[in-house]
Amino acid sequence: MEVAFDGSWLVKRSQLSPTKIAIIDGETGEHWNYKELYNRTLNMADRLYQLGIGQGDRVAMLSPNDPSYFELLFACQAVGAIFVPLNWRLSEEELIFILQDCQAKCVFIHQDFSDMGKGLPFETIPLKTKPVHASRSAELPLGDSCKHAAIIYTGGTTGKPKGVILSHRNIASNAINTIISWGLSERDVTLTCLPMFHTGGLNALSTPLLMAGGTVVIMKDFQTDKVMDLLTLYHCTVVLMVPTMYHMLIEHPAFAEESFPSMKTFLSGGAPCPLEIYEAFFRKGKLFKEGYGLTEAGPNNFYIDPTEAYGKKGSVGKPMMFNEVKIVKENNKVAEANEVGEIFLKGPHVFTGYWSNKAETDKVKCDGWLRTGDLGKKDEDGYFYIVGRAKDLIISGGENVYPTEVEQTVSQHIAVKEVSVVGIPHPKWGEAVLAVVSLKRPASEKELTTYCSQRLGKYKVPKRFIFVKEIPKTAVGKIDKKLLMERYREIFTYESEHL
Repeated sequence: MEVAFDGSWLVKRSQLSPTKIAIIDGETGEHWNYKELYNRTLNMADRLYQLGIGQGDRVAMLSPNDPSYFELLFACQAVGAIFVPLNWRLSEEELIFILQDCQAKCVFIHQDFSDMGKGLPFETIPLKTKPVHASRSAELPLGDSCKHAAIIYTGGTTGKPKGVILSHRNIASNAINTIISWGLSERDVTLTCLPMFHTGGLNALSTPLLMAGGTVVIMKDFQTDKVMDLLTLYHCTVVLMVPTMYHMLIEHPAFAEESFPSMKTFLSGGAPCPLEIYEAFFRKGKLFKEGYGLTEAGPNNFYIDPTEAYGKKGSVGKPMMFNEVKIVKENNKVAEANEVGEIFLKGPHVFTGYWSNKAETDKVKCDGWLRTGDLGKKDEDGYFYIVGRAKDLIISGGENVYPTEVEQTVSQHIAVKEVSVVGIPHPKWGEAVLAVVSLKRPASEKELTTYCSQRLGKYKVPKRFIFVKEIPKTAVGKIDKKLLMERYREIFTYESEHL
């Protein structure tokens, strides 16, 4: 028997759990069991057939979080097409670049974005139509597990977006590894509030839980009060959010009174999480942990027992069952305990390559390993920690400064709401540490400098603190360090010239 690594596992799930609720629309309360989800997928596949979509065609989708993401993803598998979710926060020019880069045959448009679709020089198709009878396909066919399933474009913080090709095997392997390593089951319910055009929203918990037979509640847009309502209303057990979302959650007036009775684990990803968030959930008696991943790998790569996470605050845990991790130093030697180096990953979940971009693919793939560009370390007990992006490393006066360490320190100050640390050119030190801070109560630069001086080596203490109302974010909710570095690039040069 051939193992369904190609995406047709939905067939099996619809047979094993036909009446189990698969998806709930958090906006309307509508829900579909696995048999209904399967039938809706067949209907969508028929639409694709009728549109002339076939093997290898790229089918794009511009939509807020919506159950149709899964219908179209699985329907593309049925006809051999490749699913391309689009970041709706991008400009029209950026969207056109992506559509031209992948040579999309058509774009499915959610009604909320019908005006955006008018400016795209591609065939656009309304996403929501009256369901048709599934006449062409009796079931999703078994196909080649190595065939492309999706192209997910990266945020483009280092240049033009790159299309990350994920095969059916990549997606299924990530799901299987997550289910086994994290202990997910049909009893679990998650709230998907991360954008589903991003791998975190689509593949981190949503796809694994569907494979496991659990329930996915889809939230159209992130609102803190709605998050708390939906987690309780649908008896959610596990949720993934990025640190900026958790900041908003713990600062909400209702958070102090909310008990989250059904929740087993709160999971953070996308960036290192401030330690104050651990404390907020610990005080509630709720388990909180961090994960690590990237579009090119899974995105899931580590597991930490939630009961151990508080004692290992900041750790993403140990490699999952079916992937390998190593930390490599500049001399290409594997790092010893507590030595910082680049994180390398290996496993069947690692992406196929960048779409039409062999040069960039060759830069990150080496002897079967993926070079992530992220810095990390491993402690004596084998627990891994993310230090930051290699490109974000600050070298000040010949000393290495890891922004995450400084950010964790600054964020523990009682007045600090959010912080981002970047390296800015300095006429004397080469680079200097700059902290951009948003506050939740008044504080002075002198106060924060003194606080850091008591906890960090002198060369790690920010030379300047810049106070802003809100720190700018990228389209997927991460702090936009590239923008901060550009915005404040001349600050130390200007100050030295005007002393």
